[in-house]
Amino acid sequence: MIDVDVDAQRFSAWVQPHWRVMHRLALNLAGPADTDDVLQEALLAAWRKRRQFDPERGSPQAWLLAIVADQARKQWSRSRSRLRLARLDGADEAEPVARAGRESVLDLADAIRVLSPRQRLAVSLHYYLDLPVAEVAEAMSCSVGTVKSTLSDARTQLHHLLGDDY
Repeated sequence: MIDVDVDAQRFSAWVQPHWRVMHRLALNLAGPADTDDVLQEALLAAWRKRRQFDPERGSPQAWLLAIVADQARKQWSRSRSRLRLARLDGADEAEPVARAGRESVLDLADAIRVLSPRQRLAVSLHYYLDLPVAEVAEAMSCSVGTVKSTLSDARTQLHHLLGDDY
């Protein structure tokens, strides 16, 4: 018989050292309004998949960050669906904060929201969480070269949006 309380305590102790970086990533990807939802869904997903974690395939932090990123992506998709439904119901058309190529994008946070989900994830992990490129690659389940290319593309797009003075 499995003692769920003991298993839950072990899981909590295993997640605890990574909680701060998980929170920062959720905040960065989902925004303040959805951070708690993303983290709750990520913890639930990690709990359900906990026996699938393989330390030979990567670190606990990378595994947990990948789950947070996936839940943030799902939350973003749900939010977009709700916005589309609201538009269909005749609600005011709330335009997203910024769109690619828009000259009025002056704020870095707004500009980062314009990036693709993959670029936002790479920028968040590398520049906001200070993870080395190798750990970003591990969390994103891709090669180091792919991360470098993704970061380069993101920097190019941010430069285009923000200009030389930023």
